[in-house]
This record gives sequence, structure tokens and C-alpha cells, in this order.
Amino acid sequence: MKTIKIAPSILSADFSKIGEEVRDITLNGADVIHLDVMDGNFVKNISFGPKFIKDVRPYSKAVFDAHLMILNPQNYVDRFADAGADIITVHHEACGDNLLNVLKQIKSLNVKCGAVINPDTPVEKIKSVIEYCDMILLMSVFPGFGGQKFIPEVLPKIEEVANHINKLGLDIDVEIDGGITKDNVKSVKDAGANVIVAGSTVFNEKDRRKIIEELRTI
Repeated sequence: MKTIKIAPSILSADFSKIGEEVRDITLNGADVIHLDVMDGNFVKNISFGPKFIKDVRPYSKAVFDAHLMILNPQNYVDRFADAGADIITVHHEACGDNLLNVLKQIKSLNVKCGAVINPDTPVEKIKSVIEYCDMILLMSVFPGFGGQKFIPEVLPKIEEVANHINKLGLDIDVEIDGGITKDNVKSVKDAGANVIVAGSTVFNEKDRRKIIEELRTI
């Protein structure tokens, strides 16, 4: 069984003290720092760019997971790699037929790569590139804003991806992002996800060590 990794999304953190927030969740057990990059075009929200990531990088030795919700990510992946991202994930919906080329471009920068699909995109759209990825990210909300409700119809897609990876005999993480709480985390793990993104569920708790451990062990 794959190791469960908890990846708090800093979109829900207090940006007025973001360095301290990143340090705090790292010290309290976060395995991965999930960085939601939004451009106001691919999604209807704007978050932050490479300089922001570069500035917070010194506050944590955890894996930096840059989730690019942006158009034309191939024009920017080098900047995110330079900023300190350990893995960069890009959307099928943003890349289309160019997805494989973008994944290879990311790998050429000596960082890990991943493909992402929205809740209404079939797994079939990315099956041909899974073997080139280090991680597959399945959105369980429509991207753009934190605090949304989990879409349970994504669970069979997690199983489909996990089963396909097993058939390939590869060690590829399956990440789930959107609306994860203590009430549904077991269901996504049972379906095959091992990297659990949680934003408000972690940052809204005073005892972050406790909630991170609960998400890991439930």
C-alpha cells in the first residue's frame, strides 16, 4: 500500500503571514505543500506566481507541489521550477493535445510532473500519458476557489486511475484535491488516492498537528 501524504493547500492560509503558515504546517506534519497557481483566465480567480513560491521556499523542506491552473503552462513551467517547485502539475483542459510535450518539458527541468483533470473530464483523456507522470491529480471540485463541497462522482475515477497504474506496474502517486474533510477522506483513500490535498480543513483548525494526523490515519 502506498504511503499516505497530506498536502495542505496554502490557498486557505493567512497570506499576511504566509512564511510562518508554511513553516507551521510543515512542523505539524504536512508532507507536501500544495500551491494553487491561478491566472484569472483558465479559472476565474487569481492567486500567485513564481516569486511568491520562491519567497516561501526557505520556510519548508516539504515537497512543493505547484498545481498550475493556467493557460499555456509551457510558457511558465521553467519559472516555477526555478522558484523551487519539486513537482509541477498541469491540466489536460489547458494543454489539450500538447499535454505530453508539456509533461516532457517539465521533466527536462529536473522536477517531477503530473497531469490533472477536472471532475467532468474522463480518465480516458489522460490514459496515454499516465506512464510519463510522477503523479495524477484528480479534481473533486471545479478549480478556482477553496472551500467547495466534494463531488462524490469522482470516486470511480480515482479507482480507474489507481487500477490503471497498478496494471502498468508503476509507482505513481494519485492525488485528490477539493472538499476533503474527515468525513470523506477514508472514501478517497479506499478508492486509491494517497496524496490528500486539504485547504480549509487544515488551516481552519487550531490544532493543525491533530487534523493532519487524523487525515493521515482515518
